[in-house]
Amino acid sequence: MKSEKFAAALNNFHFSLSTFIFFSYLCGMITYPSSGEARRPGRIEVVCGSMFSGKTEELIRRLRRAQFAKQKVEIFKPAIDTRYSDEEVVSHDHNAIPSTPLDSSASILLLANDIDVVGIDEAQFFDDGLIDVCNELANRGVRVIIAGLDMDFRGKPFGPMPALCAIADDVTKVHAICVKCGNLAYVSHRTVSSDKRVLLGETQEYEPLCRECYRKINSEI
Repeated sequence: MKSEKFAAALNNFHFSLSTFIFFSYLCGMITYPSSGEARRPGRIEVVCGSMFSGKTEELIRRLRRAQFAKQKVEIFKPAIDTRYSDEEVVSHDHNAIPSTPLDSSASILLLANDIDVVGIDEAQFFDDGLIDVCNELANRGVRVIIAGLDMDFRGKPFGPMPALCAIADDVTKVHAICVKCGNLAYVSHRTVSSDKRVLLGETQEYEPLCRECYRKINSEI
C-alpha cells in the first residue's frame, strides 16, 4: 500500500515538474542555448600549431559546416602559398576548398562585405595589419576563423599569430606527432640548410618534433 502511494506521489511530481518546465519555456523563463552555426555572433577563432598538425584540416571542417548551415563564407590565403594550388586552400591530406589569394590583409575588408564567415589560412604569412582586419570583421558581427603556424622553424613566434591568439575569443592548439619519439610535437624542425624565415616546404623540408627531440638536435649542431 505504501509503495503504491509512493509511486503515485512520484508520478504527480514528474507531471508537475514537466508542466512547470513546459510553461516556463513558453513564457521565456527558461531558455536553451542554440548550437546552430547561424546564431554565432561576431568572433575570432584561431587554430594554431606546428606543421602537419591538422590546422588547415580543422579550418576546412569549420568552413564546410558553416556552408552547410547556409551561411555566406569567404576564404582567403596569402598569395605566396602555392604549394598545392594557386587558388585553393589545401590540407596535407589533400582536402581542398576554394579561396582567394591575397598579397595584403587590407584586401580582406574590401572583399568580405555581406559575409557571415571569413576563413584565413596560413595567417603567419600575412602582414601585421591582419590583426586590425580581424578585429574589424568580428566587431561587424562576422565570424573569423584563422589557421596558422604559431612558431617558425626556430621556435620563435611567427608573424601576426601571437597577437591574433591574444585577441581571439577561442584558441585551439593542435599537435602533430614527433617523428623521433612519438610524443606530441612542439615545433616544425627544418631539415634543409637555409636561414630564410619563410621557406615553403613539406615533408622533404620539415619534420614535427617534440620539445626534447628538438633540443637534442639543436645541441648537436
